[in-house]
Amino acid sequence: MRIPVSWLREHVDLPAELSPEELDQALVNLGIEVESIVDLRGTVTGSLVVGEVLEIEELTGFKKPIRFVRVDVGAANGTGEPQEIVCGATNFAVGDRVVVILPGGVLPGGFAIGARKTYGRNSNGMICSVRELGIGDDHAGILVLPEDVPAKPGDDARPVVGLDDVVVEVEITPDRGYAMSVRGLARELSHAFEVPFRDPGRSPAPGATPEPAYPIRVVDTVGCDRFAARVVRGIDPAAESPTWMRRRLTHAGIRTISLPVDITNYLMLELGQPMHAFDLDALRGELVVRRAVPGERLTTLDGVDRALDPEDLVICDAGLPGSVAGDGGVPISLAAVMGGETSEVADTTVDVLFEAAHWDPVVVGRTARRHRLFSEAAKRWERGVDPALPLVALERAVALLTTYGGGTAGAEVLDVDHVSPPNRIVIDADLPARRAGVPYEPARTMALLERVGCAVAVGDGRAGNGNGNGNGGRHASGPETLVVTPPTWRPDLTDPADLVEEVIRLDGYDKVPSVLPVAPPGRGLTPEQRRRRSVSRTLAESGFVEVLSPPFVAAELSDRLGLPADDPRRTAVRLANPLADTEPLMRTMLLGTVLGTLRRNLGRGHRDVALYEIGMVFLPRPGTAPPPAMGVDHRPSDEEFRAADAVLPDQPWRVAAVLTGEVEPAGWWGAGRPAGWADAVEAGRNVLAAAGIPGHRVVVRQAGYAPWHPGRCAEFRVDDVLVGHAGELHPAVLAELDLPPRTSALEIDLDALPPAPVVSAPRISGYPPALIDVALVLDAGVPADEVGRALAEGAGELLESIRLFDVYSSEQLGQGRRSLAYKLVFRAPDRTLTGEEAVAARDAAVAEAARRFGAVLRGA
Repeated sequence: MRIPVSWLREHVDLPAELSPEELDQALVNLGIEVESIVDLRGTVTGSLVVGEVLEIEELTGFKKPIRFVRVDVGAANGTGEPQEIVCGATNFAVGDRVVVILPGGVLPGGFAIGARKTYGRNSNGMICSVRELGIGDDHAGILVLPEDVPAKPGDDARPVVGLDDVVVEVEITPDRGYAMSVRGLARELSHAFEVPFRDPGRSPAPGATPEPAYPIRVVDTVGCDRFAARVVRGIDPAAESPTWMRRRLTHAGIRTISLPVDITNYLMLELGQPMHAFDLDALRGELVVRRAVPGERLTTLDGVDRALDPEDLVICDAGLPGSVAGDGGVPISLAAVMGGETSEVADTTVDVLFEAAHWDPVVVGRTARRHRLFSEAAKRWERGVDPALPLVALERAVALLTTYGGGTAGAEVLDVDHVSPPNRIVIDADLPARRAGVPYEPARTMALLERVGCAVAVGDGRAGNGNGNGNGGRHASGPETLVVTPPTWRPDLTDPADLVEEVIRLDGYDKVPSVLPVAPPGRGLTPEQRRRRSVSRTLAESGFVEVLSPPFVAAELSDRLGLPADDPRRTAVRLANPLADTEPLMRTMLLGTVLGTLRRNLGRGHRDVALYEIGMVFLPRPGTAPPPAMGVDHRPSDEEFRAADAVLPDQPWRVAAVLTGEVEPAGWWGAGRPAGWADAVEAGRNVLAAAGIPGHRVVVRQAGYAPWHPGRCAEFRVDDVLVGHAGELHPAVLAELDLPPRTSALEIDLDALPPAPVVSAPRISGYPPALIDVALVLDAGVPADEVGRALAEGAGELLESIRLFDVYSSEQLGQGRRSLAYKLVFRAPDRTLTGEEAVAARDAAVAEAARRFGAVLRGA
């Protein structure tokens, strides 16, 4: 919101020499965010003066009208001689006063003015239009000053055209709607500088008369608890808004339209009361304020035909044919948001009906978002508007319209008033001091609340405002308890915490000490947290990049991943209010969202990608009832907490990783190696090792589980408990998601892992190892992991490590046979092994593999 400081000065006695810096600091101290403060004098540099047109010579022979003008600029040009200027505008005549910028000046936008020869004549300066001066949008012609403007040739034109002002632009938070007006900002600045404030909202205004200004029926008194109206007849439809009003609207960023509409916009800015002007002759019957019904439509002033929602509040004309709601009339206005085309004030309007009402903020906010129509009126209504303003705004609007547009104001005043009085708030007088750590005396607290506009009285010692104890369980006695009634313009003051904030804000945030609380002693990370960090660190060290994906997924993701129809992962928690209608479900597997992140990375040109994520999945509990309703007037009981927890979905932690492209890049050193299922399986092994699970407790075997390739999928079991899968994704899934072939992935349930055993640090032997390689020939269907496990069990305690380093198959080995080569490392902790001991251990290992799987040494 942008407001000229001169407008603020009409209602608050600001210091005469107030600088933009001091104004900015005052507003910030009040908790109001300042976007900018612009001194309009600096927008135009150089000599900007008033000139009087002395002579006009029409130049011919050009494609457009060109004039050679001599203008009296007094002594501003240093010579007193007429200034010669070439101009293309034709909307002025000899004797008119205009605004002239002399050579050396610079207009807004960095447009420098000089002396030059054009159209065969010398042009020394420029006669300015409204747009060129940056004070409006009119560019049809140059600015001709009204006759009543007291200025002579050579005078500085800045005060004449409003370029001697300072414009402040502020951003108002949703809870401070009263500050979205000159009235609200002026009141706030009166607190900051402790100067008198003249409230335009307290101006006298006539009340309701027995005969209404126009027949109006309010059906929904909850959505509209006050509706007031007055009529002005016989105005001059050609009357223009006064210069001072157009100037202020322009400075505020609002386009001028017509006198009645400009008045409503002006009063919205001044008082904070949005209004609407109807063409009285366009109304055919009684006006009805109600909710819309399905099937109704309305074309708003922006020319958009809108389908109305049953929650929308509308103003209807009962005299128009075609009503969907029986005698409810036809909608002519989207209440509190935007009027309709059928009743708008036109160039021929002579009779005007002014409407000023009070609408429910929640209804208006939802309507504005539903229709994506964030008008200036809607912005104020959803933040809260003073319900005491309608009659004051009507009186002011009628006075302005009859003054500048002629006409006669009707004596009838309509005021349908169902406004409830503000609720009282009971608060301990020392609550602000206890919350802020500043010793506010009770008298100081009362004075600050009264400065806000509250009515403060001494209470009876029973703290609380009907919505819970106002002092955290402590009851005050005697005069320490205050009963506070907020003013009508502060609907945001609803509980003791709001009053505490007002006391601190007005006394000064800078007086609140910056004292950090003493941090309570902690127990460090939990075992689960340490496990997740260890897994994350291991994957990052292996070349994977961590990502954080939103947990929301589309309903069709299960089909795209090829999950069976009876797969429990298809049953997901549906959000009541999703961020996007396309993703209304919570994920039941981590892999789906990670694959979405992989697609985005591939779409941005990356080819070799390895990603991982550690996060929660959300598994609904079948057969759960709706959660219990818990209010805010007391702490929920333990039974209520348990009932609510029983409804929540299970949320286990999982780790998922995907990789595609080359895991080892090609170069002059040799060929690269593409990532494959074996890399995903190895990453799974590393995850389990980082989680503290010993390798002898981990079993890796072939499995079939969507969305993995059935022939290239491995499952991980720890102590015979399934904890995850890894391998190459199914080709159909890759095609559906537009991912490269051979893309591989893993997903492991970290919460399904048993606690990591406490182990002692291994003893490091200083004796040399014995390295022996064995190649076993056996059936191709035997898992290599189980063969390695058999070798380890047969080798005994002397075996230090075992690693598969080669897989080989050929016709010489036989159909369905393959060779698995393992590297065995033997070492004794207390001696150097002899060759015989190492060979004996190797033979024992091979014998165990032969006993279990019929393996034979290759070449034997």
